[in-house]
Amino acid sequence: MLSPSYLKKGDTVVLIATARKTSVELIQPAIDILHGWGLKTELGPHIFNASNQFSGTDEERTESLQWALDHKTARAILITGGGYGTVRIIDKVNFKQFQKNPKWLIGYSDVTILHNRLKNLKISSLHATMAFQFLRSREATLSLRDALFGKKISYSIPSHELNRKGIAEGEIVGGNLSILYAVSGSVDDITTKDKILFLEDLDEYLYHIDRMMMQLKRSGKLKHLKGLIVGGMSDMKDNTIPFGKTAEEIIMDAVKEYNYPVCFNFPAGHLEDNRAIYFGKKAKLNVTKNKVSLTYI
Repeated sequence: MLSPSYLKKGDTVVLIATARKTSVELIQPAIDILHGWGLKTELGPHIFNASNQFSGTDEERTESLQWALDHKTARAILITGGGYGTVRIIDKVNFKQFQKNPKWLIGYSDVTILHNRLKNLKISSLHATMAFQFLRSREATLSLRDALFGKKISYSIPSHELNRKGIAEGEIVGGNLSILYAVSGSVDDITTKDKILFLEDLDEYLYHIDRMMMQLKRSGKLKHLKGLIVGGMSDMKDNTIPFGKTAEEIIMDAVKEYNYPVCFNFPAGHLEDNRAIYFGKKAKLNVTKNKVSLTYI
């Protein structure tokens, strides 16, 4: 995997919106914090446009994404927010220049499809907090700063009752479960063999979680993992007749026949404390009786 260069003071971060519309008020705190880190910022074209729920038309968002990918001096691309919409434009952009001059792509949720594309292009990226969230968690924002500047990041979290003990080493891939499900069978599908899979999701019915996990299982994506990390499964919904399991129990049931380590409640995803995770870098996951640690090799 090719890793973009780490940032240094004076480098430029570009901000773009590829899905849900944004505003000056939402992203100004992120701009101020980035400047406080000694970085410069540039706003992408059409960033404050609006077309229904989107940050501009498909054509405008495509132009913004292409501008960011091709930017000659920027060292990172920070997506302003998620929602839905990047899948509508990803096939309209060209990654050739980006492959020659890769930058850190930062985001999560709907940005999962971009992480998948970069994974298939063998370029590392950052699953991390987006611009609209910079004030929500100091820990999450500082973890992004440390990741961008190449400082050593490692995490230690309490154990969860459903965890399965073990040690795993491998690249981390994955992201939002709904997006992984949506792109299955497309050019942005990913292989998971010998990888540590990360999953998170928001605002889904529990039976939807089960259906998506069954798809991952039936397509072979759960069988040959090195390990599984489950982040926030936030604001799950149920029907009048209960499904009978939590999202965590549904996921554990889907992987119960395998023997790799599994951890739940990792601080990443649709959470206030959304810590930065390198995708495409080799990591070590250690799940013990009392804690879980994640370090990069």
